[in-house]
Formats: sequence, C-alpha cells, structure tokens
Amino acid sequence: MTTDVLILRDPRESVKKCSLTPLRGREDVEFWSYDPNTRYDAAGRILLHHEGELLSEADQGMGLFLVDSSWRRLPKLLDRVDGEPVKRRLPPLKTAYPRKSHVFEDPEPGLASIEALYAAVHILHGPRPELLEGYRWAEEFLRLNPTLA
Repeated sequence: MTTDVLILRDPRESVKKCSLTPLRGREDVEFWSYDPNTRYDAAGRILLHHEGELLSEADQGMGLFLVDSSWRRLPKLLDRVDGEPVKRRLPPLKTAYPRKSHVFEDPEPGLASIEALYAAVHILHGPRPELLEGYRWAEEFLRLNPTLA
C-alpha cells in the first residue's frame, strides 16, 4: 500500500471488537490512543468524514487519517486534532458489520472502520485485499459493494 495511515483510536472502544486490530504492526499504519490532554497533528492528511467532498483519485499522495470511535464521541476526539486535515467522504456503501447500539442510533451510511479504510485505499490505489484479512465480515462487505471487489 502506498498510502500511510494514521488512526486515532478511542480507548473506550473494545479492542476485541475493533475491526482495525488485525492491522497493528503494519509499517504503513500507525495507531494513536486518544488522550484528552494531547493534541494530534493531522496536517496534510485526508480525514474520512461524512461532511467532506467525495474522495477521488485526485487525492492520491496524501496520507489517510481515521478516527476510530463511536459516532457520539467523534466530535470530542476531533476537537483535539490540529493541522486542518482535508475532509473527504466515501461514496454510498453498505456495511457488513452488525452494528447495534443500545444508547445511540448509528447513521445508516456508517461503515466499520476497516471497511472505510479499505474503501478509501481502493479508491486511491486500487484493491488491497490484505487489509481485510482477519475481518470477519470481509466477504459479505465485498458482496454488498461489488465496485470494491
């Protein structure tokens, strides 16, 4: 993969349930654990965000920045980010991850973090099936989104 990835991860989220856990140890992926007393520099990176412009091949050459948290806590984590990353959104895709929140309704177009990362890298550089290794719902995700297969 030619894109490097920074992931700001909310430690309140379960590591066991985290779809990104299989990526730990990869040279092209760096994990930051959120600390409310720390600032995080994401300058020059693409922030996958539902309010951004559509991600395209024209965005190649920039690293990716993902925030792995619940939708409810996303603003709190983003409040600690400096550098004004470029917001980009993914095209409409369907998640295979069986989401179920008891306290907050997930937005319909939301994806598991690994699904969003895979889709972004696919758009920028083509398919990277190794990103989905270890993701329990990989086959279903690709079936639901044939343009990413």
